Amino acid sequence: MTETAISPLRQRMIDDMTVRHFVEKTRTDYIRQVRRFAAFLGRSPETASPEDMRQFQLHLTESGVTPPSRNAAVAALRFFFTVTLDRADLARRLTVVHEPRKVPLILSPAEVAQLLEAAPGPKYKAALSAAYGAGLRVSEVVALKVSDIASQRMLLRIEQGKGRKDRYAMLSPQLLELLRDWWRIARPPVWLFPGQNPVNPLTTRQLNRAFHAAAQQAGITKRVSPHTLRHSFATHLLEQNIDIRVIQVLLGHAKLETTALDTRVATTTIRAVMSPLDRLTLLRTEHQPPA
Repeated sequence: MTETAISPLRQRMIDDMTVRHFVEKTRTDYIRQVRRFAAFLGRSPETASPEDMRQFQLHLTESGVTPPSRNAAVAALRFFFTVTLDRADLARRLTVVHEPRKVPLILSPAEVAQLLEAAPGPKYKAALSAAYGAGLRVSEVVALKVSDIASQRMLLRIEQGKGRKDRYAMLSPQLLELLRDWWRIARPPVWLFPGQNPVNPLTTRQLNRAFHAAAQQAGITKRVSPHTLRHSFATHLLEQNIDIRVIQVLLGHAKLETTALDTRVATTTIRAVMSPLDRLTLLRTEHQPPA
């Protein structure tokens, strides 16, 4: 595929995604997938036929592309053919691969406590505690601002989480104390967890590295990731007999596991839930220089 042949078509697709307010990551992923399809064809994707669609999917399968990656290609090409080219007939030739749902790996409360205590410094201890204590995604933790802490209401404001949705997460007393300890040490002006350059927030990669360092220091040999803390948050609340609909709202999920629920829970209910973080015997952050 030549740059001359694709440029107007690519711009049209970018415009279509911009009009629909697609986030930058989605736009980049979709463009990359269409370019991959065009490279397979050896010509402009505008000329694709039903047989080309079949052969491309067969190529992905035989090349050992994982189901998530295949489904990402299907999503991008469906948009491209349905919206940009107005060729829904070709989009219907694309097949989503259904993959078996795996039970997420969970840490025990004792393992969570050991991991948090092993965090490399008060900043990372507070950040990882927020991931577990409020059930936050890593991207939501690093995006927290000081102004998102509503201590009087005991809530954390999550701005533009997954799906570009705002929501409130729980702020437990122990998490509030950890965040206050960190704030007293670093006095961050805007971002609650600033990066190496305080103008920018901590990156997800930096938090991921800190998590794995803490897991190794704590002697945890399971194949864990920062998202394990979020899974553990949900499981530990279920073990406390918290209603699954409440957990659904706390996580900001449209679905919790295989159950699709559309129940609204008042913020008073959120405030009444005890975070699993408060059941751990954590030592409070000592006053030391910022990480």
